[in-house]
This record gives sequence, C-alpha cells and structure tokens, in this order.
Amino acid sequence: MRLLQAEELFRKVLEGGSKKKAARLLGLDVGSKYVGLAVSDEKNRIALPLSVLSHTKTNINLMADDFKTLASKYTLAGFVVGYPFNLHGQHSSDAVQVRLLAGELYQTGKLDDLCYTYWDENFTSKCVEALLHPLNLKNRDEAKTMTDKFAAVCILQGYLDNMNRKLRPSDKSDS
Repeated sequence: MRLLQAEELFRKVLEGGSKKKAARLLGLDVGSKYVGLAVSDEKNRIALPLSVLSHTKTNINLMADDFKTLASKYTLAGFVVGYPFNLHGQHSSDAVQVRLLAGELYQTGKLDDLCYTYWDENFTSKCVEALLHPLNLKNRDEAKTMTDKFAAVCILQGYLDNMNRKLRPSDKSDS
C-alpha cells in the first residue's frame, strides 16, 4: 500500500483498469469498532454503500484479506480513507487511529499493489446521523453500522465530486 496525494490517486484511476472493467475506489470510514465501506461506480462518479467490517486489534489480517477480495471483485485501484482534520486543517487526535490502521494494513504485505489517499471526513458521521435520525433505528449496533457505512459514502462521494470537478474537464480538452 502506497500513500498518494488525492489527485495522483484519481489520475491513476482514470488511467487504470482493464479494457473490460474500469478501476474503482473503495471509501473507508475508520472507527474504533467498525470500518464503513463504500465503493465507486465504474465511472467513478457515484459512491455506493457496501458494508461494514469489524475493527479490532487482532483481526487486521482478516481485514487485509477482505480488502484483497474486494480489490479483486471490484477492480480496485485504491482506497479513499476518511481522515479527521481539525477545523484549521491540521491533524486531530482521532487521526492516530486512522494512521494506525493504514500502517497495520501496510505491514500485512497483502495490499502492496494498492494505493490510498486521505480525505477530510469532518462532520460526515454527524451529517449521516441527522439523515438517519427520522428512521428511528432502535438497535444501537444497527444504527452505528449504518452510520459508518453511509459516512464512508459521504467521504468517497466528496472525494469523487472534487476530483471530477478538478480533473475530468482537463482530460476532455486533451483528447
């Protein structure tokens, strides 16, 4: 796993993929108990909710295996990992948990062919909680996993919107 700048990862996605399938991205919302997952569509314009993985100190190899399976199934080029910057654009204390997970995944050696970038996740969980509140989900675990999954959608969609605005128009002018 290699850390890339946001634009560098998106350029790789635009250039990558096979003739049959386009390269896609996986969005991650890293929490203390769960990692919410979202996947981009084949045109890398829309983020879709996928699932939630349990996150413990002892299951990092299982998580890496799951990511490897998802990478194969969805022709993933990399990950967009939600990163909690503070309001001044600096790293927050919660960022340690995100960097720790990325480091542990790297150390497994199972995802060496994939890249990742960090993307600001501020307020995504709060926004999703507000959207899900009218559903009045009674089961706390269900509500939490739903929040994590849709927070991953918000992170990935924010990234896709930004990168498509920045990079797609210049790509069209080159052809």
